[in-house]
Amino acid sequence: MKKENLASKEVNLTLTSLKYILFITTLFAFSCSKAQTVYSVSSKYDADVKVFVTKSKYDADLIVFKAKSKYDCKDNTGIWFFTDSKYDAKKLVYFVDSKYDADLIIFFSESKYDAEWRNKEKIHLMY
Repeated sequence: MKKENLASKEVNLTLTSLKYILFITTLFAFSCSKAQTVYSVSSKYDADVKVFVTKSKYDADLIVFKAKSKYDCKDNTGIWFFTDSKYDAKKLVYFVDSKYDADLIIFFSESKYDAEWRNKEKIHLMY
């Protein structure tokens, strides 16, 4: 009888461990799926967001860092990875020539530590 209880407890412990591992894996996968993967389209009509690139970070709504890998996951913090396919992107962006035509004004930073929202009222544009 004691051996059966011990075996039952071991099975329950193993199942609990597997559930925990599955939960952590799912959580990590979900956070990576929210990475700012973007694709630059050639028509403003195909875009989710029209973007203007400013020369001054003080004029920007968002300071963007271009990541070298899509695995540099950051949830809508301004770290963007440009995909080669629009089907792999979470957002389609079109770069406009005038800030007055833009939904979002960005500044490209050389450092990922500078990436941030300066105008939080527009944060919904990249979700």
